[in-house]
Amino acid sequence: MKPAPIVRWNPLREMEEMQNRMAALFSPDPLRIIDPNREEKLSATEWIPPVDITEDDREYLIKTDLPEMKKEDVHVTFEEGVLTITGERKAEKEEKNRRYHRIEREHGRFLRSFTLPENADAAKIAAEFREGVLLLRLPKTEKAKAKAVEVKIN
Repeated sequence: MKPAPIVRWNPLREMEEMQNRMAALFSPDPLRIIDPNREEKLSATEWIPPVDITEDDREYLIKTDLPEMKKEDVHVTFEEGVLTITGERKAEKEEKNRRYHRIEREHGRFLRSFTLPENADAAKIAAEFREGVLLLRLPKTEKAKAKAVEVKIN
């Protein structure tokens, strides 16, 4: 059995390690996930797809760019007022006779969550996937309009 190598002690190493852990904890990549046992866990996603959210008089529209993904690789759930989009984009497999000079397109797991407004009708969410874009349509519910009541003064 080989003896452990002797490492020169650096008094700031522990502080640097702690700083790196804190920076990773508060970066935009780790997302908090609550499992069915109601325990909170950290899950580092590997990329975050861009999202546009717009609204008009009838609905909210969420567009998520998911290039080169299949609809089978994307999952949309709604639970306790939160709409969650998850999925995974696979990395290209290296080919024997191909050399890669640059790989910038992101791949891997992702998770995006959005709290829905109270007037969004979660029961009528419609999803469509075309040309690498996930479209989620959330119709608005009819809010009860406040009635103005005239009070007579005696």
